[in-house]
Amino acid sequence: MNATQDQPHIFFLPFLAPGHMIPSMDMVRLFATRGLKTTIVTTPANLHYFAKAIEINTQSSSIKIDLLTIKFPSEEVGLPKGCENFDCVTTPEMFHKFLKAVDLLQQPFTNLMEKYHPTCLVADIFFHWANSVASKFEVPRLGFHGSNYFSRCIVYNLLQHELHKKLSSDSETFVVPGYLPHEVMLTNSELAPYDKKQGSIFLLELMDKIREGVRECYGVIMNSFFELESAYIDYYENVMGMKQWHIGPFSLYFNNEGEHDAVNNRGKNSSIDVSECRRWLDEKEVNSVIYVCFGSVSNVSNAQLHEIAIALEDLGQNFILVVKEDTKEWIADRFERKTKGRGLIIRGWAPQKMILNHSSVGGFVTHCGWNSILEGVITGVPMVTWPLHAEQFYNEKLVTDVLRIGIQVGSKRFVPRVGNHNIIIGNKELLKAMKSVMIDEIAQDMRNRVQKLKEMARKTISEGGSSYSQLTALITEIKSFKS
Repeated sequence: MNATQDQPHIFFLPFLAPGHMIPSMDMVRLFATRGLKTTIVTTPANLHYFAKAIEINTQSSSIKIDLLTIKFPSEEVGLPKGCENFDCVTTPEMFHKFLKAVDLLQQPFTNLMEKYHPTCLVADIFFHWANSVASKFEVPRLGFHGSNYFSRCIVYNLLQHELHKKLSSDSETFVVPGYLPHEVMLTNSELAPYDKKQGSIFLLELMDKIREGVRECYGVIMNSFFELESAYIDYYENVMGMKQWHIGPFSLYFNNEGEHDAVNNRGKNSSIDVSECRRWLDEKEVNSVIYVCFGSVSNVSNAQLHEIAIALEDLGQNFILVVKEDTKEWIADRFERKTKGRGLIIRGWAPQKMILNHSSVGGFVTHCGWNSILEGVITGVPMVTWPLHAEQFYNEKLVTDVLRIGIQVGSKRFVPRVGNHNIIIGNKELLKAMKSVMIDEIAQDMRNRVQKLKEMARKTISEGGSSYSQLTALITEIKSFKS
């Protein structure tokens, strides 16, 4: 159904990082398929994240999605020309400059709002200034949160109670306070510095602005579903007092064969031919492949990759290993030669959704970013959890302790997203965790549980399901803004 002049016009402002842009593209498609006029606002160097998917959708259906750009002030803040996405940030200095540039987008975005007069603004929570822009034009601002309810409930209580100040050491275990639905155990070393109010003044002030922006926005959209974390949705709404809509999993709405091209053109172009990758998987037995991937911006050293290589060799199972494009020297000829046929190394961007959806994949080693966890859930694949930074240690507890669909690799210390660190998980620990999801007796128990969640995810987006109904309710509310 085409959007008409009578339909509300929604502006979408995704944060400039792959893990935020990919679900945002899926979310925009979701609103467009319901007949709403949708416009994505991004910067010139990030157009490719959206343009191909929009082109495919326009050709394959009657939905229409518009795309507008605003200049990213890379050079004004001292970043290299064209550095407009978080995945090109490699040092702490670049990190701070990038976030300053994001703040400078406020004025050009305001100019677009003035020109187009949308009915509603859906802006990623990292744009803390979006509330003031929306207020200027008297339109509601909805925040898109790229995380989940479980981790938000944990952060809320960490900040409220500041229990970390009473711990005797970084390794001391404590129960997250606040009467959460489950007993959640963490250590001080697993907490993000800004959740302990530590770190640079700039970052702490920014996080305060972001949290204030979330509290004061009209409501929050989450890429999650009721059956996955119902108790924490209730806590978020009734204890924390947040207006919210759980309308995910976004990508699952477009999971049929007719949407194949659009699904595989989410994010960057794959570094491997998708058909070739599928053929390789087709030759493997059911649940015989372990997939190892650390997301789009995680920092994994050559020394760590060497330990992974030893573990994969000793495991004796088929595997797909995703490494960054510039990672070459660690992959010894011997490793590639010895694992030829049962190992596939992808240097760069992998077609993750296709891989996880394949019946031959039986385990997923993940950094515990929310997008990856959700993809593991909706494809029914048990996980080896290996958190590194952001809210990933909290996400891990949801997977291993609450849902019980994964096993921890033993990562216990938060590491910076950019810069170097010397924390290495040894090959023996890796091998033990990989065996747990691929070979050991508990693997089938985890697989059974995650398969049930997979079925629930499909029901929740079907007509009458919780996410489908929440989306309908949200659209009804958005339409009331116009009237």
